[in-house]
Amino acid sequence: MGGVQLVDWSVATATAIRLVPPGPRLDLADAVATVDDLRRLAVEADGHVSAHTGLPGAGSGSTEPVTVVDRPGWIRSNVAGFADLVDPLLDTVLAGRSRSLGPAMTAVGSRATGAEVGVLLAYLSTRVLGQFELFGGAGQGGEGGRLTLVAPNIVVAERALDVDARDFRLWVCLHEVTHRTQFAAAPWLHGHVRSLLGDYLSAGDLDPAALLSRLRGALRGLVDTARGRGEMSVLELVQTPAQRQVLDRITGLMSLLEGHADVVMDGVGPVVVPSVARIRDRFEARRGSGGPIDRAVRRLLGLEMKLRQYAEGAAFVRAVVAEVGMDGFNVVWTSPDLLPTGQEIRDPAAWLRRHPSAA
Repeated sequence: MGGVQLVDWSVATATAIRLVPPGPRLDLADAVATVDDLRRLAVEADGHVSAHTGLPGAGSGSTEPVTVVDRPGWIRSNVAGFADLVDPLLDTVLAGRSRSLGPAMTAVGSRATGAEVGVLLAYLSTRVLGQFELFGGAGQGGEGGRLTLVAPNIVVAERALDVDARDFRLWVCLHEVTHRTQFAAAPWLHGHVRSLLGDYLSAGDLDPAALLSRLRGALRGLVDTARGRGEMSVLELVQTPAQRQVLDRITGLMSLLEGHADVVMDGVGPVVVPSVARIRDRFEARRGSGGPIDRAVRRLLGLEMKLRQYAEGAAFVRAVVAEVGMDGFNVVWTSPDLLPTGQEIRDPAAWLRRHPSAA
């Protein structure tokens, strides 16, 4: 049953690019200067991250240490990454399944899903400041990943926050470079992420009738979430019980990666980003702001859960470092067996009991 396409990626791309609003107005000279500044600061950030974490810098040997894109560029790159990840995993999950997948997997269904993904990407493309792109073809960074910064969104954010542009740009670079450093320190992590996502898909029930039943049962939860009475995302509402178990491992990993990056970007701190305290205060206030519709959308898409991951992951990292030091914390990058679960993220003492120093 290989070759089934869940999402028409060309439709997703076209829809997202059609819907995405333009970025801030910049004349050519300012645009070129912004791109050059971000590239330079990403290189600078690599040294700061390495010194703070004790992990080798990841960008020194790269021929493309950072890619600076606009919103359509971010959309195209992420579509390529999603296709690289989802399509092969779906083929693997469906291998040997003989039952019909119904109209949800037909060409019409894949185009409809593509349009829905496009709407999501258009929304996200105005909010993402940068990312470490783990998946994609050879031209997208391949197995090594690629550091990407979204220039118009960074400019919008620094203006809205009324903070020093150089400090804010370096602060953003510190976060994203930390992600690149994490994957360089743990070369096995790339395959582990792909394996976790494969496990998540395998634990699902792709039978249309079963999926429809879960969707119907989730309607009340969606209404509660949209009205602010619940916190579950669409993903959480339609997943199977088996998927919830896998999600705990995924949540643990994502909380670790995001929390560690937040700790590093603030830990490098005032010495190289003099206004870091001002930036953090205003950035956190902006994270929690927005009208009721925007907040509802964030909850439905799971973005509120991501904000919890930043906070819980950062608390975990600080607790572990306080107990065993940065070198002791860094053993987390040596083996999948030492990654914290979602429960351990919320209970660092439980993870420390599994720490090699506790043996």
